[in-house]
Amino acid sequence: MRLNKTEKVAYLFADWPETMIWSCLQGVMGEILADDLEVPKSVLARIGRRSSFGFLAGEPCLDLIEACRGEDIILVPQHAGWSDLIETTFGEKVHAFTRYATKKGTVFDRGKLASYVTALPEECEFHLIDEIFYQKCLSKAWSQDLVGNFDDCQHFQDVGLGVVVTKEKQVLAGASSYSAYQGGIEIEIDTHPDFRRQGLARAVAAKLILECLNRNLYPSWDAHTKASLALAQKLGYELSHEYIAYEIDW
Repeated sequence: MRLNKTEKVAYLFADWPETMIWSCLQGVMGEILADDLEVPKSVLARIGRRSSFGFLAGEPCLDLIEACRGEDIILVPQHAGWSDLIETTFGEKVHAFTRYATKKGTVFDRGKLASYVTALPEECEFHLIDEIFYQKCLSKAWSQDLVGNFDDCQHFQDVGLGVVVTKEKQVLAGASSYSAYQGGIEIEIDTHPDFRRQGLARAVAAKLILECLNRNLYPSWDAHTKASLALAQKLGYELSHEYIAYEIDW
């Protein structure tokens, strides 16, 4: 059941510094599902469209996991009780893996970020994601997550922020808002498969971080892989902790 009065369940997510949960609780994007609308004890913060995240908190409840059936979703348990339920229920269909959270409140070295920005190859250009680039990002599978979690272009313009790198009008890479919350964004980085390992991700990520700082927004970074964590650390982030997440072969 979708919960509209999210203040009822904020305490269940207490001490979980995850911006995607904040997005749901604040009503910026995403949704909160609960086992009961009046006295909720189990909750799911779900955000994303083509690929999504689900944060499970409170008492373990199979119905909330089943509410995600068929979705391309990464499930993140608040505690071992949820992990046990996922693993015992779905067995070999479960894929557990490690993600890497970075510390909030990073103090960035603007000079270092600026040096990464200026290292962009001369034949390439930066562009803020406007309506034209919003549509271009949506049109290709590799770049859809740069903008695809927002209702439409206007929603993205209202609460999101993104930058792309282009060459001869072709989008090669982008750094943008996977999601947004009051006071910041959760960063998504994507590079066209043919243009990886050329420093484009570092340059465009640095550009986006500087754009965020200029707007008093915090650019949160949660790493899916060690490679993503290594890039984050080059940009100034520090590892906060590792955590387990799950994908289910429904």
